[in-house]
Amino acid sequence: MSLSLLQDRLNSLQPSKLEIRDDSALHQGHKGNNGGGHYFVTIESSLFNGKSTIIRHRLVYQAVGDLIPARVHALSINALAPDDHI
Repeated sequence: MSLSLLQDRLNSLQPSKLEIRDDSALHQGHKGNNGGGHYFVTIESSLFNGKSTIIRHRLVYQAVGDLIPARVHALSINALAPDDHI
């Protein structure tokens, strides 16, 4: 999968910071993986201000849900709000 597709979906969350790391090569031959990649996302967005970690993750999954599981097999999320740095 192209990282730009994942980035396009996550851009809907208006990130001030977005980093996507493709860890797929570390999981080659992983049992139960039918071709989707493994990704680690760090995303910071003001949309996350005042929201719990669970709600932040739900927002990320809503943005990329149509890519799971065919294109994204595993997604690790570090979702931050600008308020977290205060």
